[in-house]
Amino acid sequence: MSKAPQDIIIKPIITEKSSYDAAVGKYTFEVAKTATKTDVKNAVEKLFEVKVVAVNTVNVDGKVKRQRYVEGVTPSWKKAVVTIDMEAKESSYLAKGGKETKSAKKYKTAIEEFGIGQ
Repeated sequence: MSKAPQDIIIKPIITEKSSYDAAVGKYTFEVAKTATKTDVKNAVEKLFEVKVVAVNTVNVDGKVKRQRYVEGVTPSWKKAVVTIDMEAKESSYLAKGGKETKSAKKYKTAIEEFGIGQ
């Protein structure tokens, strides 16, 4: 049973550090706790039309919070840092008849939804 990409990527995490990382092609997302690295890669490629190079995930434990006399725990969640391919080089290959043909890459080099486009 595969999930829809919208179910895997919950929301982007926008902090000062993630903004600096986005300039070099690393984007941070909160993802579903059951999502694997392959699920995250496929979801990001499908949603944002980019080429994913690497995915790093980490399980973030909830923090212990206290209100007056009662202690509670915030929910735990999963974070994924996705590195995309920033190089949009044209590739060339030999076609039929020995002609050299150039093909442009069909994916983007940035995720504009973050507001950090090139």
